[in-house]
Amino acid sequence: MGTGKTSAGELAADKLGLRFLDSDREIEKATGLDVAAIFEREGEDAFREKERAFILQGHPGCGCLVSCGGGLPVPEGMLVQLKERGLVFALWAEPQTIYERTRDNPRRPLLQVSDPLSEITDLLKKRESVYLQADKVISTEMRSTKAVADLITRSYEENPSSA
Repeated sequence: MGTGKTSAGELAADKLGLRFLDSDREIEKATGLDVAAIFEREGEDAFREKERAFILQGHPGCGCLVSCGGGLPVPEGMLVQLKERGLVFALWAEPQTIYERTRDNPRRPLLQVSDPLSEITDLLKKRESVYLQADKVISTEMRSTKAVADLITRSYEENPSSA
């Protein structure tokens, strides 16, 4: 979260002539609830199952760039499933940067805690080993959205058989 997946993804998809899909937005459309409401009413596990279902069956198999939530690749076997469907990019930022980018956003259910920076740090520690297994890890530190989109585009174009 807060790494620019949606904004950079939209730009990269446009440059590549792909359809852009944000898993959170698609789940919100399908359920009529925003992510925070799903977390509140059904819990994180139910939301993660909706994400998984969307990735496995909820979008076209090709011609799109999909932005996924940061928890999606974490469950056992999910990263493999993602890689079977195309290139996997992990956008990375330091905890303080993520905190600065997200601190005023009440739509971040995992950060509605007394110490969001600590929560971000803990989440990244738990997820880092999975993120590092992505096909490409791109730091968004000190980079504009356009620069991140350019890196995604270039990496995609360099690996057309994997896309």
